Amino acid sequence: MQATSSSSNLPLVRRLEAVGFRAWPAATVIYDGSWQVRLSGGHPSKRLNCIVPLDPSDVRDMDLRLEKARKRFQAYGRPLIVRQTPLAPPRLIETLIEQGWQRFETVQVMTADLGRPALPDTIDHLPTHDIGRFVDANLQVRGEDPGLKPALAEVLSAIKPATGLFVIEKPRHGPMAVALCVQDNDLAGVMEFAVAEAFRRQGFGAEMLASALRWARISGARSAWLQVLDTNTPALELYRKFGFEAVYEYHYWREADR
Repeated sequence: MQATSSSSNLPLVRRLEAVGFRAWPAATVIYDGSWQVRLSGGHPSKRLNCIVPLDPSDVRDMDLRLEKARKRFQAYGRPLIVRQTPLAPPRLIETLIEQGWQRFETVQVMTADLGRPALPDTIDHLPTHDIGRFVDANLQVRGEDPGLKPALAEVLSAIKPATGLFVIEKPRHGPMAVALCVQDNDLAGVMEFAVAEAFRRQGFGAEMLASALRWARISGARSAWLQVLDTNTPALELYRKFGFEAVYEYHYWREADR
């Protein structure tokens, strides 16, 4: 495997990374040079527990800094993970490959002009301000451990920009779809977007996404962004219908023998 170079618009990448950090804040953030070390004891999200290098030229003492970070991650009971965006130094990625690290997940970052999609004039689903209700619905829709509720509630409570918490539910079925929209100046991030398995391909995803984007546009956002696994074909098809286009991708790396 080769360390790939990117022709991405680096100023745009930096801006989207910055709003992404604010939209999904880690409990602890430490900078080692331009490497952001993100850790959260309660929540296992990879975005909350990884190293994110933010300067392609910052390659000094890489082995020493990786070992220092490894000890921090061990103290939190977390595996050491590196998140490679177009801002990561190519030499660092080459070093990871030489040391036997494995690239195990690729995520596309997509953006859309909110002036272009034909969004409804009204919001079918208004956002809730009840974090507890949203967290319960989120975990149920995703089929995740209810024990994650305190950690997820802590993450959501720490988000500083305006947030819209969206839930589609019916008395007979319970929660069917969820989405978190974070409106940060003229950019809005769509996150935690999910439809319960039993209700997929029935229009609930489009209904939820339309409501979140309409709320974002009313709130003053001019562009929307989101992050999606490159293997999630149904989600990619839906997002493209709403005008989203990929602007860059990032990868996660982990040590093969740990």
